[in-house]
Amino acid sequence: MENISPEKVAPPTPPPPPTPHPVKSTDLSTRRRSQSFASKATRDSWDRMFDEALGADVLIHTDGDGLVYAHSNVIGMASDVIRGMMKKDKRKPHRKSISILGVPHDAVRVFIRFLYSSCYEKQDMEDFATHLLVLSHVYVVPHLKRVCETEFENSLLNKENVVDVFQLALLCDAPRLGLLCHRLILKNFEEVSTSQGWQAMKESHPRLQKELLRSVTYELNCLKQRNRKQKEIQTYTQLYDAMEAFVHICRDGCREIGPTKIETRHVSCGFQACNGLEQLLKHLAGCKLRSIPGGCSRCKRMWQLLELHSRICVDSEQCKVPLCSNFKERMKTQSRKDEKRWKLLVKNVLSTKRIGGSPYFLQAIDVTL
Repeated sequence: MENISPEKVAPPTPPPPPTPHPVKSTDLSTRRRSQSFASKATRDSWDRMFDEALGADVLIHTDGDGLVYAHSNVIGMASDVIRGMMKKDKRKPHRKSISILGVPHDAVRVFIRFLYSSCYEKQDMEDFATHLLVLSHVYVVPHLKRVCETEFENSLLNKENVVDVFQLALLCDAPRLGLLCHRLILKNFEEVSTSQGWQAMKESHPRLQKELLRSVTYELNCLKQRNRKQKEIQTYTQLYDAMEAFVHICRDGCREIGPTKIETRHVSCGFQACNGLEQLLKHLAGCKLRSIPGGCSRCKRMWQLLELHSRICVDSEQCKVPLCSNFKERMKTQSRKDEKRWKLLVKNVLSTKRIGGSPYFLQAIDVTL
């Protein structure tokens, strides 16, 4: 018999993935949901049960003599508060009757529908978000409250309604939403303070308005302190850079001053303060007003920089910066007040740059008041 070798059969081509059926925008039965916690089939079943009200045994009275039919087992399981309300109604055992008043009839329908399928329409949420937040708090439906908070955080919160939503967040125990509203109020206080919600709060809750004004004042003061601190840090950083440039110019030389000069102007030495310091040094050498009482402002600035350098210089005897040792001797004759002021400046300059191991300057921890 002949040996028959098995043929190599190629694997079959996999079928293409199923294509979703296009949804017609004109189909009124198709509802657009922005949030869901169940499959589509389950949602449709629960929505149909609510819409058709087949076997409904609860009548919910709303404002304007409106009625909403519901099933006691469903809404009772979703809300313990509603279950307690139904237990109190003993007049008609076969059909319970409760009232949900103070909000629009349509908002109650959206609320009850959410108890069935945990679904809502995007437009309904935009129209009744504040009412749904209140209903979720009153009837203890925490997952609806989280949905409302998320919708406000993502898209619904604005400068016009932030004051109203802030008050509701305080009443409905929604701390995260309250914090978001508080930040938005502080950030856009000028516009928010002219809104209708602010005027209404001013009349109905003057104490809350005073607390917000106090928060705005505190925030502005903190902002001023941060800006002032940043400016101080920037100033101390520039002073330290100038001290490094002093050592560089007098020890190594730079463009026009020092033992070694850079002939090409386009070559950078890496010290941004070099150019300005060279101009000040040249001005100090040729200024005729430096010895006159009152003197020259540029010369005074140069003397102050030289004195600052001498106070942070670690070795004045080997230092190449002019007058460094002279200023060291001058420190001994200064008043206690001036000495304290200079020590504070030196401490701030050194601590800002964190130069504990600098070979040219004193360590920040050695500078004490």
